[in-house]
Amino acid sequence: MIPYGHQSIDKKDISQVVKVLKSDWLTQGPKILEFERSLAKYCGAKYAVAVTNGTAALHLSYLAAGIGKGDKVITSPNTFVATTNMLLVLGAKPVFADIRLDTYNLDENKLAKLITRQTKAIVPVHFAGQACEMATIHKIAKKHKLMVIEDASHGLGGKYHGGKIGNCRYSDMAIFSFHPVKSITTGEGGAILTNNKKLYQRMLLLRTHGIITDNSNNKVMVELGYNYRLTDMQASLGTSQLKKVDGFVKQRQIIAKQYAQEFKNFKAITLPQQLAGNYSAWHLYVPLVKNSWLRDLLTAYLKKNGVGVNFHYPAVYSHPYYKTHGYGKIKLINEDRYHQTCLTLPCYPGLKTAQIKKIANLVKEFFS
Repeated sequence: MIPYGHQSIDKKDISQVVKVLKSDWLTQGPKILEFERSLAKYCGAKYAVAVTNGTAALHLSYLAAGIGKGDKVITSPNTFVATTNMLLVLGAKPVFADIRLDTYNLDENKLAKLITRQTKAIVPVHFAGQACEMATIHKIAKKHKLMVIEDASHGLGGKYHGGKIGNCRYSDMAIFSFHPVKSITTGEGGAILTNNKKLYQRMLLLRTHGIITDNSNNKVMVELGYNYRLTDMQASLGTSQLKKVDGFVKQRQIIAKQYAQEFKNFKAITLPQQLAGNYSAWHLYVPLVKNSWLRDLLTAYLKKNGVGVNFHYPAVYSHPYYKTHGYGKIKLINEDRYHQTCLTLPCYPGLKTAQIKKIANLVKEFFS
């Protein structure tokens, strides 16, 4: 079975983890800061805070932004539920903007009409590794004095108008995920980047139980915090992986171009687009099929023939929990069309040209 995604781990990665296992520090040691500094430098941001996973990164960023009960936050419905779940945890209300059908990112032209007095922030999601139109989003947010938090879980290694995703040029914070299918992996893991020192210091505090070291060198709790610490083993793997991220993304770019070439002039599916000024990390490669029943038949056909296709994502508001908690009547034209017809094809470093051709030929055979 060809999976839709897969990690790329080599001997150098393994050796770095083994070094930590033989050291005195398995957690809360020097590898955490090394990874954070390497990540911040790579992305072009001032600060990075490594945490246990992308969900924890979202939670801490929302807390640092002061998002709480009664606040509204505008985001995309085309995302993993963690993006909005962490808002619900804080008593805030997600407000969904419809998406574009070329990039599957939130439509920046739909934002302004959704802003109210209760709106606290905008959370653009860089779906599949391509940046949202951040310059426009930043301009809207600045006009209305809103925070911008980028959910860049898919985006490490991507670029927007010459700058790396995660540099926070157009945002207050940006979060990453290091799950095995992402651009790099730490097993599980995440990070928040920012150029704001106050936000950085607050997230460091919240990451470790709200505890500080006082003037007498005592550990004292000054705020209710969490245990969202990454281990040194994970951080060492992340530092090693980060050295290869550009190569990983380049391979993903090549795969996307191969798919585009294989499906050139093939009208049965609609391919995702990479906009001018963008360099997508291509975390996912998601074409659209004509309708849901055809998509489901194609899915079964591909799986039967050894291709592990997937769906990314059902609309957040379509999940049973959201339907029963105030989102049952939402209708967004583009998002509804997307989540009924999307199909994720395999895309990861190590996917061979012969496998891409096999996948493309199977799709073509299905429609012949």
